[in-house]
Amino acid sequence: MKPRVLVVDDDRYTRTLLDRLLGKSVDIRLAADGGEARRLFADEDFNLVLMDQCLPGDNGIELLREFRARRPKLVGILMTGFADVRDAVAAVREGVFDYLTKPFEDLESFEATVGKALELDAAYREIDGLRARLDSIDGAPVVIGQSAAMERMLGQIRQVAGLDTTVLLEGESGTGKDVVAKLIHAWSARAGKPFMEVNCGALPESLLESLLFGYEKGAFTGASVATPGYFEKAHGGNLFLDEIADMSPKLQSSLLRVLQDHQCTRIGSTEPRKADFRLICATNRSLAGEVKAGRFREDLFYRINVVRVRLPPLRERQGDVILLATHFIEHFNAKFHKNCGPLTPDAVRRLESATWPGNVRELKHCIERAVALHPGGPIDAMHVCLDDLPASDGTVAAVALPSAYEEARANFERDYLTRILEAAGGNVSEAARLSGIPRQSLYVRMKRWGLVTD
Repeated sequence: MKPRVLVVDDDRYTRTLLDRLLGKSVDIRLAADGGEARRLFADEDFNLVLMDQCLPGDNGIELLREFRARRPKLVGILMTGFADVRDAVAAVREGVFDYLTKPFEDLESFEATVGKALELDAAYREIDGLRARLDSIDGAPVVIGQSAAMERMLGQIRQVAGLDTTVLLEGESGTGKDVVAKLIHAWSARAGKPFMEVNCGALPESLLESLLFGYEKGAFTGASVATPGYFEKAHGGNLFLDEIADMSPKLQSSLLRVLQDHQCTRIGSTEPRKADFRLICATNRSLAGEVKAGRFREDLFYRINVVRVRLPPLRERQGDVILLATHFIEHFNAKFHKNCGPLTPDAVRRLESATWPGNVRELKHCIERAVALHPGGPIDAMHVCLDDLPASDGTVAAVALPSAYEEARANFERDYLTRILEAAGGNVSEAARLSGIPRQSLYVRMKRWGLVTD
């Protein structure tokens, strides 16, 4: 089904141009004034609104504000033949995706902007759809992703979640193995029973042993009361052992015995207790490689390597970055009581061009930082700070590829405008004269890059 786009412009030439330019890829509706636009908007659900700034009897920004009051996540692009700095600033503050000046000098760039706007709308709708579907499953976490790699992974999860079999999750740090483990639990027949989770790499051997097996009163110094372990607490439910490759050889042997006998014995006791749980394991290293290196028991490996699911890194999840970023913006807006967003086209390009060695966790922290430090309104490329860190496995990250064309062009424009403004001594009118760019258009571009303020 084609995306539905509403074009509101009193200029017949512009309506005809956009109809011919976009009509093959979108389902387009044309309106010559605000009244006609209101009727169309009331009857249909639009993925994008292209709104002229000056309409007979209406103001484009006011009309978009009216539409957004009825659909808060509506994605809009404002168009004008008479660029006005105050209008551009007002449009940005209203959350308009972009502010374009007519006539359109670069139709290819215009189509790219429309494509990014539709991508943002698709992200909003996908997130809402996922939440609606998962809300029907009590306790199911939200797993964001519509890429082919994620669809394959989720397909595997759907197949095995209802089966009472061990699952091994393999993936780089930050890919969300803990979230997938909780999803398996929520989709399993054991969903109404306990879900116990422990990170084997975060605890010393003695503490991890007492946490898993539990202990009797007086079993060791500080054991003042009898305490059941996770093997007991997970009875009837699911037990998630994260970073299982970090488990000591002694505990590997103990775990193997529990899995074979379906029972465990507390520290300081001789009485075995039932331990009926489904095991979910996770690792950011290849367990087969750990077996070859002699760091992981081969018999335990074969015991837990029943169904192996690989979680794709973010760099392989084409199209999911903006979905995730949009989800995190909404999450941190609610957490910090802010109203940041949406992402501007430049921010979208910056996020999509990053390699994300820290995967989803790195993206989440990036958006959290942006929302926390931003006073509100659209999130631009300048607000998106990326970490230049080694790869998560400790190896040196691969040399970055040359920037994509759009990012390179954006970097050039920012640097050029910075230099021209410096050459003009900070005077925008003089910078316009030196560059040959109309003052109003130059101001809008400088405002976008944060080079000038109100």
